Amino acid sequence: MSQPTQKLRLGALIALVVGSMIGGGIFSLPQNMAARADAGAILIGWGITAIGMLTLAFVFQTLANRKPELDSGVYAYAKAGFGDYMGFSSAWGYWISAWLGNVGYFVLLFSTLGYFFPVFGQGNTPIAIGCASVLLWAVHFLVMRGIKEAALINQLTTVAKIIPLIMFVVIAAVAFKADVFTRDIWGRSNPNFGGVMDQVRNMMLVTVFVFIGIEGASVYSARAEKRSDVGRATVIGFIGVLALLVLVNVLSLGIMSQPELATLQNPSLAAVLEHIVGPWGALLISVGLAISLLGALLSWALLCAEILFATARDNTMPAFLKKENANHVPVNALWLTNVMIQIFLLITLFSAGTYTSLIYLASSMILVPYLWSAAYAVLLSGRGETYEHASAERTKDLLIGGIALCYAVWLLYAGGVKYLLLSALLYAPGVILFAKAKHEQGEPLFTTLEKGIFTCVIAGAGLAAYGLYSGVLSL
Repeated sequence: MSQPTQKLRLGALIALVVGSMIGGGIFSLPQNMAARADAGAILIGWGITAIGMLTLAFVFQTLANRKPELDSGVYAYAKAGFGDYMGFSSAWGYWISAWLGNVGYFVLLFSTLGYFFPVFGQGNTPIAIGCASVLLWAVHFLVMRGIKEAALINQLTTVAKIIPLIMFVVIAAVAFKADVFTRDIWGRSNPNFGGVMDQVRNMMLVTVFVFIGIEGASVYSARAEKRSDVGRATVIGFIGVLALLVLVNVLSLGIMSQPELATLQNPSLAAVLEHIVGPWGALLISVGLAISLLGALLSWALLCAEILFATARDNTMPAFLKKENANHVPVNALWLTNVMIQIFLLITLFSAGTYTSLIYLASSMILVPYLWSAAYAVLLSGRGETYEHASAERTKDLLIGGIALCYAVWLLYAGGVKYLLLSALLYAPGVILFAKAKHEQGEPLFTTLEKGIFTCVIAGAGLAAYGLYSGVLSL
């Protein structure tokens, strides 16, 4: 994808952020949230998420402006601040999160079709996985033709998915019933929910998943026409998507009660609109979602390949991932990505994994890259690096970075031990590529500190493997 003459303007960067974040998650938000919390806890959770994710958006904006030489975003910050292995781990975790999200999108797409054709079930039946596999390789060869064709399709799908969402917000606002929203606002009639803060904690990974892509402009920062546009696109895109997510979630709670929403098949937004206007509402949302998912699959296929390609260029990943075809597409990175998606589609078939379990795992994998980006912002402002004549800005950025770091740590806690261990199981094999990259550079594998970190990863992976074998853990 090395086309240095093609620069992205502010509008394109905003579209990239919005397009990356609005995939399939928003269309399943009513059920995903209602299964874990009631209205009061959901409002508190969105408040925490708004503050936490906004500070993360500001972190990416600040780092883009203060460290313009770090062109590939997320992983580059971890590498610059905390060494090669943490940089590699951030890139590896971000890449896994991205393609796991695509696995979830395939499952959701065929779950949507299952709404009309029962043979597809919840997107994890044999015929659904077979059709998803055919679509996966169709997208693969489309992307192999070059970025221009893929970008045109992505622009069309971005428009197509926004229209039904806006229509839903308008219709639901008119049909909203305050008595339905407040009927059991704290979820006290459901003993499985626990207290209010338990509900808030349980919904956190869902909010992370719907915001994955907030750093999309940072990943493509080397292609930006103006460096300052990267941060602006991140913040503008975040605010717009946040408003849409909250409206969709909150308005749904005023249309159907929490118990009703919690039992819906995904995409649950289709059933909510059908409840208001009849069958055509479900059809509208389902068509919009199908188009949205096709666009998301395309844009995330490009993003996954870009992550590996960018990290290979600065020797964080092995050199074979730098290979491009005649259309400037990083072919080896794309093949590796889509082979992993295919493997996990098959795992989903045999483990009966659902869309929700996949998005939880994808969300847990993104937490480490987010945490190290926030930590690097704190490190930068704490040292005063690049703040020699800007003490007021340094104090402000230190505060923002500190809040973002606390939020990232809170997310690790909220995700729970299960997903922390499963994440370790996925992080551990990455050492093979890390070792290959180090060998190519003639450098030692680990520093003393990195040996300790890797030992912890291996221990967590071992516990996860035992848990899966014994049946204590499951996808």
